[in-house]
Amino acid sequence: MGFRAHILGAAAGGGLPQWNCGCKNCNLARSGDIPSQTQSSLAVSANGSDWAILNASPDIRQQLAGTPALHPTGLREMPLRSVLLTNGDIDHVAGLLTLREMQPFTLYATAGIHEVLEQNPIFAALNASVVARRTVTLDQPTEIAQGLLATLFPVPGKVPLYLEGDVVETELLGEQTVGVHLRAGDQDAYYIPGCATLNDDLRTRLQGAALVFFDGTLWQDDEMVRAGLGQKTGKRMGHMSMSGKDGSIAAFADLDIGKKVFVHMNNTNPVLRPDAPERARAEAAGWIIGQDGMEVTP
Repeated sequence: MGFRAHILGAAAGGGLPQWNCGCKNCNLARSGDIPSQTQSSLAVSANGSDWAILNASPDIRQQLAGTPALHPTGLREMPLRSVLLTNGDIDHVAGLLTLREMQPFTLYATAGIHEVLEQNPIFAALNASVVARRTVTLDQPTEIAQGLLATLFPVPGKVPLYLEGDVVETELLGEQTVGVHLRAGDQDAYYIPGCATLNDDLRTRLQGAALVFFDGTLWQDDEMVRAGLGQKTGKRMGHMSMSGKDGSIAAFADLDIGKKVFVHMNNTNPVLRPDAPERARAEAAGWIIGQDGMEVTP
């Protein structure tokens, strides 16, 4: 059957609509005028029967229920083989607590991300005798489901919000924010839901890729400030914006990539509206705007 990637959640933390937000997008989603989106997660498989989930969002119960390929195949038999984490953000780890019902799977992450989980005793709800925790070394391929290899690599980012100190470095390189190179046979894809800048190493890595899922948090850096919804810019949150001379659309313009898909979009991002001119600009530049339930192959 070959490599399959199923977007479980296309939104950033809070989803669309966000529970406490009355912005234009959230109100349109509540009224059903634009599609709602759950929080950031991707399901991947090399054969259609053994699946790995990249990032366990707080919406994972809803996401699993809405994805037939991930439904139980027996009383306590699941096609879910593993969960892999790209950072320790709440919108990427909180769903682990939903997966605590003594169901076997393997939890993959870097040593740094595993340490974050271990420091919080609530994650002991994932019984270690049932859920194996495996440390992944950067740039070393690891089989996360049958026939599916994942290689983690550092991308510029920052520590989770709840670990920030007085001084915040937003372009750290290490184990706290990683991208994923997925390979099944001769097919491959990249998943990078959080990235502060497209540095030279990352450009070289992505050149010639067949499929890239990439951080689409904001359309413009001061989007939330302009909307009156906060004081943080995208850069302060450790995310590239789509537009502008330093944005991802410009940064990717000269890279040879088969398919480019934006994921992890904040509730304020105008590209979430199908009729928005910003969405038309992104699509004209060759980007696909990810949405819940979308399946993409290389």
